[in-house]
Amino acid sequence: MHNPDHYLLLTPGPLTTTAGVRESMLKDWCTWDDDYKSLVQSIRSDLLTFAEVSAEDYTSVLMQGSGTFSVESVIATAVPDDGKLLVLVNGAYGKRIAEIAERLKLNVRTIEYAETDMPDVEKVDTVLAEDAAITHVAVVHCETTTGLLNPLHDIAGIVKRHNKTFIVDAMSSFGGIDMSIKNMDADYVISSANKCIQGVPGFGFVIAKRTTLQSCEGRARSLSLDLYDQWKTMEDQGGKWRFTSPTHTVRAFKQALEELKQEGGVLKRQERYVENQRLLVEGMRALGFSPLLPDAWQSPIITPFYYPEHDTFQFERFYEELKARGFVIYPGKVTDLKTFRIGNIGDIHPSDITALLDAVRESSYWIEPAAL
Repeated sequence: MHNPDHYLLLTPGPLTTTAGVRESMLKDWCTWDDDYKSLVQSIRSDLLTFAEVSAEDYTSVLMQGSGTFSVESVIATAVPDDGKLLVLVNGAYGKRIAEIAERLKLNVRTIEYAETDMPDVEKVDTVLAEDAAITHVAVVHCETTTGLLNPLHDIAGIVKRHNKTFIVDAMSSFGGIDMSIKNMDADYVISSANKCIQGVPGFGFVIAKRTTLQSCEGRARSLSLDLYDQWKTMEDQGGKWRFTSPTHTVRAFKQALEELKQEGGVLKRQERYVENQRLLVEGMRALGFSPLLPDAWQSPIITPFYYPEHDTFQFERFYEELKARGFVIYPGKVTDLKTFRIGNIGDIHPSDITALLDAVRESSYWIEPAAL
């Protein structure tokens, strides 16, 4: 009988963590203590190592809250009053960046695409050429609305050719998909503790070009989300956060970083995620499910599938059937299409995907047993 208090999270985060990550939270920490501040500094250094950038050119800063808090801290701090932000939108998280900018009463322009379409990079080039007021460009790397992997390096080349500040929301990709921040010349790369690094929720982080961040003093439109002040305090006071930090989450993140090293780094983790996703799609197709996106566009992070074409299919019942067997999946987020999503990041391995596919077969209540 399945334990209802324990199941595998097949979502884009929070996600299934290792016993080591969970056990690391059993000790309490003092935010002012030098041991804790040293822990923070080691995390900041590790992030630059995994990003493959030098501490001379880049720095990192941790920010309380969910990943969206870190995104807002960048938008609120980086874009000046006389600046203009261009946001590429082909999903809910691109829309969220634009909404953040609008709430902050920034000058913002969007290029919007369908949620199942790849951005037209030539259109980006045209807009930047015709609109000289644009100073900053933001894009979501892996748009988890659909799992689509946007052409980050192609977009970066155009943004930098026009000499604009480049903001990358790498929330669900950093640490699990190889990317060259240095080659992109990205100014800000944003992610969260509870995604591909495989920590637990509680804070996000920003990897920023030093010269770009240093120019932001006094610009933030929020006290709590002032990215510059947060960074300056961490720099000047040896890892101290301005306000109370999520100490247990921070310790868990350090353990997660150590486990990423033990796995062999980002490329090895990407290999596992890719194999998970390959097995998932292959197995789901064999069970009669159709993926939303073409294979070439699909990230190894999360995969949407169309609802089965059957009158009796109800996602809620399917969800509960799977949960009763130890697996939690995700509802769809695409606006006009009936889909559900299955993630395969976190402490998920090919054997787990095989077990999931068995559970999907058993949970397909709308199919006659003989057909299975």
